[in-house]
Amino acid sequence: MDQTAPPADLGEVFAQPFTPRFYEIDGQGVMFNMWYLAYVDEAVTGFFAHRGLPYDKWPELGFDVRVAHAELDWKEGIEGGERSEVLISTSRIGGKSFTLDFAFRRDGRTTCTGRVVYVTVATGDSATIPLPSPLIDALGAIAPLR
Repeated sequence: MDQTAPPADLGEVFAQPFTPRFYEIDGQGVMFNMWYLAYVDEAVTGFFAHRGLPYDKWPELGFDVRVAHAELDWKEGIEGGERSEVLISTSRIGGKSFTLDFAFRRDGRTTCTGRVVYVTVATGDSATIPLPSPLIDALGAIAPLR
């Protein structure tokens, strides 16, 4: 993290802009469903980097996360070339898992919502472990999007 940058507001919703690429658009002219979770994954990486815990630091801290559950609800599609954004926020912090809510927005309208539940694992043997303090700190305040 840039030492001159102000610290992230850990209660804020993180937004990552994107524009669907040509090959992500299906025959119906909208972004194919599998790409949504790819954009969520990229936004989650940005979310943690923005909060001072970039993914490349996790192995040296002895942990990683695995997806345990993901859900998506579509309202309308995102067409090719449409400037959009993925919003990420913390909605639950448990003992060994946490949940991030997400929403896709275009022109101020929500097109898709969902959540991903992550389980924390040790880097050595992938056994589930309690959430480490640096991860809890980076998750910040609960701010569900729903």
